[in-house]
Amino acid sequence: MSRSTRRLTRTHWVSIAAVLLALLFAGAATVATAGGADEDAQRTAAGGAVPGKDSAEAGFARDMAVHHQQAVEMSFIVRDRTEDEDVRRLAYDIANTQANQRGMLFGWLDLWGLPKVEAGTEPMAWMQSMDSMDHSGHGERAGQGSGGDGSLMPGMATRAELDQLAKAEGRQAEILYLQLMTDHHKGGVVMARGCAEQCTVAPEKSLAQGMVNAQQSELDLMADMLKKRGAAPRS
Repeated sequence: MSRSTRRLTRTHWVSIAAVLLALLFAGAATVATAGGADEDAQRTAAGGAVPGKDSAEAGFARDMAVHHQQAVEMSFIVRDRTEDEDVRRLAYDIANTQANQRGMLFGWLDLWGLPKVEAGTEPMAWMQSMDSMDHSGHGERAGQGSGGDGSLMPGMATRAELDQLAKAEGRQAEILYLQLMTDHHKGGVVMARGCAEQCTVAPEKSLAQGMVNAQQSELDLMADMLKKRGAAPRS
């Protein structure tokens, strides 16, 4: 990759980052405006009575916001590690979509007056009656973090894997990103399906089901992209 190309891509992605920040600030402004409205109207807009801090609605919003943040991080890493337009386009779509959804999840927590971080609560503890999952070879229960590998929640990459992605180049970076994001989406689908089944706040339930549909579609796309590169998902 030439220095001039790197300079152009950095400029392009700085512009994209500015757009993402603008979206997040716009979402925050919307929530702030709603804060001045009548409390009953706020609750109606949120889909009913305000959920409790230990509810599925609050737990999903907190955990999926963290899960999404890593997807955005990985997508911004890979854009500097390859010039492949298909991978860069996918990375942009994932970063844009999940940054926007993260803003919505935090907006709901603000609207409900609930903390974005709940000390002493295990990740995914809000999930109930979910069968054991095996999205990346760990075989963890949906309500537990992945434990010994250093990842926070099922599907999330470890710090060592993120460092590996940051050092990879070209096809190697493309394959690793697609494999890591495949694991990430599989974990995200389990979480989103959990909210779609357990959450009662209509807008959040609808968002969760939309995540399931969209990420399953992207899983099919990434499997095809890996196949074209002579690789396959890790699990």
